[in-house]
Amino acid sequence: MLKFSSITAMTMLCWAHFAGAQSAPDSGWPNYGNDAGGTRYSAAQQVNRSNVAQLQLAWTYRTGAMAQQTDMVHKAAFEATPILVENKLFLSTPYNRVIALNPQDGQKLWEYEPHVDLSQNYSEVSSRGVSAWHDPKAKRGQACGLRIFMGTLDGRLIALDGETGKPCLDFGVKGEVNLAHDAAAATEWTGGYQVTSAPAIAKDLVITGSSIADNWKVDTGRGIVRAFDPRTGQLRWTWDPVPWAETTQPRTGAGNAWSTLSIDRKEDLVFIPTSSAAPDYYGGIRKGDDKWANSVVALRASTGKFVWGFQVVHHDLWDYDVAAQPTLFTWKDGTPAVVINTKMGHVFVLNRLTGTPLLPVEERPVPQSDVEGEKSWPTQPFSTISLVPERISPSDAWGPTPEDVAWCRAKIAASRWEGMFTPPSLQGTLVFPGNVGGVNWGSAAYDPSHHIMVANTNRLIAWVKMIPRDQYGTEHKKPQDNRIYGEFGDQKGAPYAIYRTFLFSPSKAPCNAPPWGTTEAVDLFTGKPVWDVPLGTLIPGQQTGSINLGGPMITAGGLVFTSAGMDLYLHAFDIETGKEVWKYQLPAGGQATPMTYILKGKQYIVIAAGGHGKLGTKQGDYVLAFALP
Repeated sequence: MLKFSSITAMTMLCWAHFAGAQSAPDSGWPNYGNDAGGTRYSAAQQVNRSNVAQLQLAWTYRTGAMAQQTDMVHKAAFEATPILVENKLFLSTPYNRVIALNPQDGQKLWEYEPHVDLSQNYSEVSSRGVSAWHDPKAKRGQACGLRIFMGTLDGRLIALDGETGKPCLDFGVKGEVNLAHDAAAATEWTGGYQVTSAPAIAKDLVITGSSIADNWKVDTGRGIVRAFDPRTGQLRWTWDPVPWAETTQPRTGAGNAWSTLSIDRKEDLVFIPTSSAAPDYYGGIRKGDDKWANSVVALRASTGKFVWGFQVVHHDLWDYDVAAQPTLFTWKDGTPAVVINTKMGHVFVLNRLTGTPLLPVEERPVPQSDVEGEKSWPTQPFSTISLVPERISPSDAWGPTPEDVAWCRAKIAASRWEGMFTPPSLQGTLVFPGNVGGVNWGSAAYDPSHHIMVANTNRLIAWVKMIPRDQYGTEHKKPQDNRIYGEFGDQKGAPYAIYRTFLFSPSKAPCNAPPWGTTEAVDLFTGKPVWDVPLGTLIPGQQTGSINLGGPMITAGGLVFTSAGMDLYLHAFDIETGKEVWKYQLPAGGQATPMTYILKGKQYIVIAAGGHGKLGTKQGDYVLAFALP
């Protein structure tokens, strides 16, 4: 009798768990960051800390992108996060194919080929995703009642029917708008003006910025942000982050918003993260503080009218774009708030309606430039929250051998370094964190139940040297330290070119001590750190952390999911402690942000695994979904 009762009880418990799982309401992932404010948080909790170890691969889809013959594969990066809308998964490949999948089994429903000319030398070869817009005036079953929008490598904005994948021919010209129009995009290199992030949707507007190639010339394209009618493609408004660039001689450009925009639909606001004005490392042509480059700007979404702006770097000389999507959340007293994560690792928490800091910000004096013609800004803003160390000295040199340590120590000692905002120099300047971050486009996730923000950070030293124009040809031919990791920037039209690299020793190890990449949690109400764990590895068997590109996702199951590092793993961490509770080795690099949804009572976790050509992770064309057995 006792045995029978025990079995009966166990059976009932199992059935109760099963029934509870089956009764979980369906939930989608309608925007790139789930909600329009980019929190990357899901209320789904079927997968939680108690059962995440049981996660299994549910289905795999291969996009076929690796079969496309192109010389650009060495740059290609599968950075997409799918969206789930009307029971379809929509995603884009690095070459801008748009694919709709059945979210239950990963079977392809349709595919759209945009015919991007892959023989061109594009600055970036990636697409982080697509956006969806429901036409409230559309009748049931009407073509293009659901529209899928994507920006392309060659600077087009395309509208597709969500049901069939066919172009919405009433949008622009045969379903597309040429974004190079009015953007002063250079005709000699069309691959330098692109769209790599999903457009933003604000009621009856589709809003997009652009990606403009860094460091190639002064007069790049205009960094304008534009809103279009989602039915017709007609231009509704334009905002220029650096309108002074049109009057500067020679004319400068950029200040563009290449990352993801955020929308507050209730307050009719769009939040725009902007990059550096051109060129990145010399500002003698773009004098002043360069507002509103390197900023987050709030505009009235319906009109494009300026509401407020907050500049995170004045007169940028370090390629410190605002790469992360602004994160919208509610402050402890109910105030609407926005979080700005930066490449410097500084995190600014502001009143969403006014731009006023909710955690203290201090303007501090910073080192000044010794480059002729340059006038660097005397102060920079420092936040209460900093996610990375801010100290480097020769005694901090690291390496796997004594020879590596000696090489790194000598290089650090010979370079200019007087703190985080040390300007580029002719002798060579250390830039820490480097131009990859801090926090890059992977952005942050926010858990409202714990008021915890989680972000992935990079902690590598970069090294930048200014090269006088008359010496550039000779210098370009010389062997350079770490040329495998480095690159020249022409900065054509400026009196200086640049060479930049990451500071790696002869054995190809970073010159600063690990961790070189982390996943970090911060309490946004107090500004205090909660936990910090290495993400990825550069040395097998050791928790060194690694450079990472991609972001985290948080679920109500108490879990943080992220990949992004160079070890090919998708990780799950406990939101309260940072303890790793599950990991899965992906077939290619996971340089993308995962997403989740519940369909017919089952929760799925999905990630694109296609690697990153520039980062050097294993490339592929996989979309993988995980679920409980």
